[in-house]
Amino acid sequence: MAYVEGVAAAVPNANKEAYRDFALRSGEIFKEYGLLSLVECWGDDVPAGELTSFPMAVKLKEGETVVFSWMIWPDKASRDAGWAKIMEDPRMDALGDMPFDGKRMIFGGFVPIVEL
Repeated sequence: MAYVEGVAAAVPNANKEAYRDFALRSGEIFKEYGLLSLVECWGDDVPAGELTSFPMAVKLKEGETVVFSWMIWPDKASRDAGWAKIMEDPRMDALGDMPFDGKRMIFGGFVPIVEL
């Protein structure tokens, strides 16, 4: 069964195109190491909550938008092996700095339990 990796981050609005470019270029590298698909989504209807919310989770600041993305890997072993190679690939360093604050990014790996 596939393995899903989810990410939420706060990206400065001024960096939207830089983020898109970074995702496209890094995603191509990821695909070389087993990634099946990548979806990057720019927040459109992401309400602030009173107890929990995406904006609260990423400590959203004025002038930023929540980005939500997910990656599909064949399985967890493929994801783990892929990430090990990705982190050693010098092309990742050549991409430069991430166009957002990585300290406020949240991420995790998930095993699907329903797929329609």
